[in-house]
Amino acid sequence: MLDMEPDPGSRERVLAAALDLVSRDGLAKLSMDEVAATAGVSRASLYRLFPGKPALFRELLHAFSPAERVVETVHRLRDRPPDEVMPEVARTAARDLAGRVGIVRALMFEVTSTSEESAEGLRYVMGYLVNAISGYLAAEMAAGRLRAMPPLLALQALVGPILFHLITRPIAARELGLEIPVEEAVTILAETWLHAMRPNNREVEQ
Repeated sequence: MLDMEPDPGSRERVLAAALDLVSRDGLAKLSMDEVAATAGVSRASLYRLFPGKPALFRELLHAFSPAERVVETVHRLRDRPPDEVMPEVARTAARDLAGRVGIVRALMFEVTSTSEESAEGLRYVMGYLVNAISGYLAAEMAAGRLRAMPPLLALQALVGPILFHLITRPIAARELGLEIPVEEAVTILAETWLHAMRPNNREVEQ
């Protein structure tokens, strides 16, 4: 008997199940059979939706990472100066990622693992998100509005503190009494980055 086509809600259930399992065990240990069982779909239906773990992981990044919204923000504001664009990029990413500590940690680990199963997701992130922001940064550097350096390095200098803040935020709130709203926090981090990236930024000699 031929398996029926997946019902309209199958895709969302599969992605939710896969995200929970990847967050728990990592992509290498992810079982497509367990994803199907957890999502309440047949194995055949799962493979109709996603032909393997690489395709499934790529769609997880597409659905749960802030890449789409960040790229839309960069394109929408591409003619605006970095002082406007980069804090808004930080806020856009924070809105998508706030409260998803497990997701951030799991997806970032898998994207940087260089495994074959995560390679498709890595190409998505690098080809879409990183290229869009790096292109904007390169243009601003060429125009003299940002300090000249490899754009990817500049992007890493911005993303690192923001991800660290989001990952450690629950502990900081619980143990250290951090109360600053997440969007205000990432705006401060982006402004600190902008200060360091100003072309003529110099320490005042005493």
